[in-house]
Amino acid sequence: MPVKYDFSGYATRNDIKCMDGRTIRKDAFKECDGKTVPLVWQHQHDDPSKVLGHALLENREDGMYTYGVFNDSEGGKVAKKLVDNGDVSSLSIYANQLKEKAGNVFHGVIREVSLVLAGANPGAYIDNLSFEHGDGEDYEDGDAIISFGAGIELAHADTEEPKKVEAKKEDSEMAEKTVKDVFDELTDEQKKVVYFLIAQAADAGQDGGDDDNDDEGEDTVKHNVFDNDTPENTLIHADDMANIFADAKRRGSLKQAVEAFEEQVGGKIGVVPGTLSHAVYNDEEFGGGEQKYGIANIGYLFPDYKTIANTPEFIKRPDEWVRVVMGGVRHTPFSRIKSVFANITMDEARAKGYVKGNRKVEEVFSLLKRTTDPQTIYKKQKLDRDDVLDITDLDVVAFMKGEMRGMLDEEAARAILVGDGRLNTDDDKIFPEHIRPIWGDDPLYSIKVQVNAGVDDEKTAKNIIRAMIKARKNYRGSGNLTFFTTEDWLSEMLLIEDGIGHPLYADSAALARKLRVNRIVTVPVMENLTDAQGNVLAGIAVDLKDYNVGADKGGEVNMFDDFDIDFNQMKYLIETRFSGALVRPYSAMVVTIGGSAESTDGETTGDETNPG
Repeated sequence: MPVKYDFSGYATRNDIKCMDGRTIRKDAFKECDGKTVPLVWQHQHDDPSKVLGHALLENREDGMYTYGVFNDSEGGKVAKKLVDNGDVSSLSIYANQLKEKAGNVFHGVIREVSLVLAGANPGAYIDNLSFEHGDGEDYEDGDAIISFGAGIELAHADTEEPKKVEAKKEDSEMAEKTVKDVFDELTDEQKKVVYFLIAQAADAGQDGGDDDNDDEGEDTVKHNVFDNDTPENTLIHADDMANIFADAKRRGSLKQAVEAFEEQVGGKIGVVPGTLSHAVYNDEEFGGGEQKYGIANIGYLFPDYKTIANTPEFIKRPDEWVRVVMGGVRHTPFSRIKSVFANITMDEARAKGYVKGNRKVEEVFSLLKRTTDPQTIYKKQKLDRDDVLDITDLDVVAFMKGEMRGMLDEEAARAILVGDGRLNTDDDKIFPEHIRPIWGDDPLYSIKVQVNAGVDDEKTAKNIIRAMIKARKNYRGSGNLTFFTTEDWLSEMLLIEDGIGHPLYADSAALARKLRVNRIVTVPVMENLTDAQGNVLAGIAVDLKDYNVGADKGGEVNMFDDFDIDFNQMKYLIETRFSGALVRPYSAMVVTIGGSAESTDGETTGDETNPG
């Protein structure tokens, strides 16, 4: 280090991310160790009057350290007073011939060191002062250490212990001060010094940096430690700032003054957080901004969002068919059902003619019996009591119970029409021996109507209508039929047209009359169902009065509540126990699609047990 120096500190530190996003790595400027470079004010190295002295560089493990010596120029004397008084403490470098990759600087050449109002590298600041006092004797170790961390420590060589002086702002905020904050903290005397420096920079021009290279070549960095300096972004000087403020008073708008300045210089003001240019460009920090009337942040006064309904709406399958099924079946107060029938359709049961002298023959007919016993169907849920208490906008328990009842009814209706679809090995299986589905029931109860597939869906729809009408002769149910089908097949049948393009059926009521049923109901859970032979289910026609649902006392739908004191949980169970089966022979028609697409007949019934 020099025998005599006025201050020392880190010009830049390694491995600290600067405000422009660059990070200087260890030994990036190692070649500059021992080199002496100019010491200038705010990187104004294009004007000799801005040279304040020189700086000796020393490469260290954690960064580039420098020893500064001021000259006897007017600018050097003023800068020396600013540093001695603690008004200016930040250092910065100007470097070029950079080699960098992904924002990491690995090599460069330092051309000058600057005193700056605010540095972009948080670790670049003056940490030692060594000024001449009185008779001009030299001080090697200095008589004060100024550390710009949580506060300022003043330690006078051998005379007293360091004492803590609280900083005016937290260190984390210092790098983010606007020019207004810094200027307001200055004394009148210090403001005069600033005005002097502004006057010195009155005729300064704008410097443009070299284009950046990714890995190699010459790359110039000039700002308060590596600010972007592109032709589109102009770093304004102190006198420019004063002129902008003066123009803002005349115009009545700081934003308009900035826009006028940008038009004059032909570029946008650079935005570096915590610097002068940041304060200008984002003039909301001075109470302005884009909001020129009314109330800033008026959105805070907007009312809270509200739900249209008090309870969430379920996303569910259409369930009108569930109410049709559960409301249409016959109910008995016992669950074990036995059906006994006497088959008198065979020839042996016919009445016979008598010829005098012949022996009369006794009638013979058979009895048929089927029994069905019940099975339990349930849904179980639980809630943390804390959650129930915290939800105040709706009765979450009632909401959840409604969901449980709805899904229980849907599962029961599904089991009645087509079965639950689970494998026999599934523990949750609803077995067909307890709730017998109409689709797949014994041919004695469900007439099998086999429809041959047409060459297209329209032809297949015509075949369905034809097959149902022809199979009606075998039906022996109560007669008030409902046809359960899918939306796809209902649409295909309604789209059938005559030879001149007119629809054959104006609506589903007209189609129902053609099919000789009371109404048509679509069932989402019937879509894409196939039997073991690959036949596709197209529809079920049945009078639900012929289907019996039996439940013993207590087996009807019940809801049970319980409270687990160990886990502070509210538990709920809804269940029912019943049996279900068709109780009249030939009381349903099940329509399935299969066979060859070349068929013209439209249907086959193939049921050996159909009545003669």
